[in-house]
Amino acid sequence: MSTGVVPGIELQMTLLLFFALAGYLLASKINQSAVVGEILLGLVVGPSVLGLITYTEFVQAIAALGAVILMFVIGFEFKIEDLTNVKYGIIGLIGIIVPWIGGYFVSLAFGFSPESALFIGTALTATSIAITANVLKEMCLLDAEFSKAIIGTAVIDDILSLLALSITADVASGTFSFGGLAFIIAKQIGFLVLIALIGVFFISKMIVRMDESPISKKYPEFVFIFAVMIAFLFAALAEFIGISAIIGAFIAGVSFNGINLKHSHDISEGADYLYIIFASVFFVSLGILVDLSALTGPVLIFIAVITVIAIISKVVGCGIPARLLGYSNRDSLAIGFGMSPRGEVAMIVALMGLNLSLIGQDIYASIVVMSILTTVITPIAFRNWLFKKEVKACIAGEQGMQ
Repeated sequence: MSTGVVPGIELQMTLLLFFALAGYLLASKINQSAVVGEILLGLVVGPSVLGLITYTEFVQAIAALGAVILMFVIGFEFKIEDLTNVKYGIIGLIGIIVPWIGGYFVSLAFGFSPESALFIGTALTATSIAITANVLKEMCLLDAEFSKAIIGTAVIDDILSLLALSITADVASGTFSFGGLAFIIAKQIGFLVLIALIGVFFISKMIVRMDESPISKKYPEFVFIFAVMIAFLFAALAEFIGISAIIGAFIAGVSFNGINLKHSHDISEGADYLYIIFASVFFVSLGILVDLSALTGPVLIFIAVITVIAIISKVVGCGIPARLLGYSNRDSLAIGFGMSPRGEVAMIVALMGLNLSLIGQDIYASIVVMSILTTVITPIAFRNWLFKKEVKACIAGEQGMQ
């Protein structure tokens, strides 16, 4: 602002919510993914064009909340056994190695230091599970077998990406050890197994008993509030352990799959309204994060190359193993493209590299823009190429229910 006065939190919040919901409505009106419409609107209202909203810590916090709620809602569509398929582990592992190697050597070819190249390669390993899951939900494809493969693989991919980040940071600082790596792996896997067991065998049964209690009959929203509270608890515990908070919220949603309530409001229906609001904020914030005016010619060339490598490395690294494991050509392509969005995970990697002075502002901006481009390309490929007929059927079905 010309006066130098920073907009207050109230103004930032109201503008953010207004444009987030406007983006959702706009995308629905033009029959495009909400992800694309909201990110593009974020670019317009952010520093790239109008400068109405900047990516402050407050905006970042609200966006993170949106990602947590989004994955909580997505979790309702899955069962624990959907996430334990050995195929997903194989696809996820190869889908980490190929982008890491590709990003590293391409960065070296552009003249970056080995330390910087390590961080760029690590940024390419990540997959934004929230983004792909939202696109699949919009297209009525969450029940498809390849969708379960994408989500299951993306959960594993997210954990492996954080391990890759830990290794990269330790190697860059000279503190890497195999013993420390083994401890991190055991801690994270043990935590996920523990909260999944608690959610399925304890909390879900508690919710069923709670539904029959006098307080739930008097206050039908009681169970919903309790379920959301558990989702935030699982998210906080996951963050504390060193796993992304969205994974904890996702496990909470999976734990509540199939619960039948007699007296209380439906948990998933209530969460859907939260999802529409806060997930919209999350996607708009990705557009706000980018300042296109800071990009120079050489940086734009690097962005173009690294974006192509980011997509191809996931399509090859995830798609080929999927095909070898028995998925059809189209489903294998869908798994590869579905794993392509880098989103907030790559941005976290870039921010860490920037804070450690291992990458500069040019690389940071490159990774952020690459993340945005891969996020936009995936829903376009799904809706307008791979699953064009399915999208039309989904839209026709929704219109028929109205």
